[in-house]
Amino acid sequence: MNIKIEKLIKQFAKLPRVGTRAATRIVIGLLQDKTGKAVNLANSLMDAANTIHPCSVCGMLTDMDICEFCNDSSRKNGQLCIVRDLSDVLVLEKSGVFHGRYHVLGGNLSGVDGITPDDLNIANIPSRIQNENINEIIFALPNTVEGKTTQQYIMSTIGNDGVVFSELASGVPLGGDLDFIDDGTLTLAFGGRKKL
Repeated sequence: MNIKIEKLIKQFAKLPRVGTRAATRIVIGLLQDKTGKAVNLANSLMDAANTIHPCSVCGMLTDMDICEFCNDSSRKNGQLCIVRDLSDVLVLEKSGVFHGRYHVLGGNLSGVDGITPDDLNIANIPSRIQNENINEIIFALPNTVEGKTTQQYIMSTIGNDGVVFSELASGVPLGGDLDFIDDGTLTLAFGGRKKL
C-alpha cells in the first residue's frame, strides 16, 4: 500500500473509538470521493485547529473567549454540571435534561496515566461557585475508579461551603461513559440524582 495512505490510516486510527478497520474505510472513502469531501474535511480541520480553544470560564471548546453556555443568562440557575469532556456536554444537551452551566475537566485523574489535578481544569471551580452563585454541583463523570477519584478530589478541594453535591442516579452502569447511554436512561439518571 502507498506510504501516504498508510500514514493517513495510522493518523485516523489514533482517534478515539476508531480502529484500523474503520480508519481504512474512512481514508479510502475520502480519497475515492470525487465531490471534494477530503479537501473540505482538511480545510475544516485546519480552520478548527487554528480557531477553536477552551472557554476561559468553563473549558468548553469554542471559537470565542467565552462560550455560548457561559454567555447564556438563562442558564444562571445555580447548578454547575461537572463533566469529563466535550462529548459529555453534547450528550447532555441532546437529551435536554440539564439547563444550567457546565464545567469541562478535560479528563479524569489517573495515577496509571499520570494525570494529576494540574493537568485538569479544576483550579477555577471554587471561584466559579462564588462568582456565579452556584448552590448545586452535579457530577456527571464516568462511573469508573478514575471518575470517582476525580469526584472525591473536587469535593475535598471545594469543601462544604453551602454547596450541595449530587451525582447521577442508577442507570449509568459501572464503568459506563455518558456517550453510550440512551436519552431515556440519562433522563432518569439525571432526574434521580442523589446527594453526596
